[in-house]
Amino acid sequence: MENNLRKKPWNRVSLPVYSISSLHADGRANMHIITYAQAVSMQPKQFIVGIHLPSLTLENVQSNPKFVLQILAADQYRLVDLLGKKTGREVNKIQRLQKRSLLTTWRGFYILNQCLAVMELQATPLYTEPNFEQPDHALFLCNVTAYQNIRSAEPLTTDVLREKGVVRM
Repeated sequence: MENNLRKKPWNRVSLPVYSISSLHADGRANMHIITYAQAVSMQPKQFIVGIHLPSLTLENVQSNPKFVLQILAADQYRLVDLLGKKTGREVNKIQRLQKRSLLTTWRGFYILNQCLAVMELQATPLYTEPNFEQPDHALFLCNVTAYQNIRSAEPLTTDVLREKGVVRM
């Protein structure tokens, strides 16, 4: 427990690690890692999702507000280097994942074939006030429009990423 006292309060609780699969209106696809996703309503089922500024994923979601939120499995921790530490502007993440046979499609989106579950989300930007200070992530309120469980396994969390040396927090 003493180790927890050295952490900042927001790093004391392990968060789920997700990937967003997005499509630009022109058809360009991308995947991105996020931990800023939280269910905020049961009926209708809604999430608030934070997407890093600036990112290709943010451009895609602004162009086409429907995307897929994928819950990653603990054994997928190695994907964080590609999906979270590289930009889709310089690396074709979809092409690299296809070469490794890690993708399938669901509802017109590429998804990781070994993720735990997927949720199709319809996003609405939360920033409507002109004086609201913009942080480093754009926030979206998202309605879940479809979902599917893929497999049973342990979820990927920020604690797993710390244990594997992928991130420091």
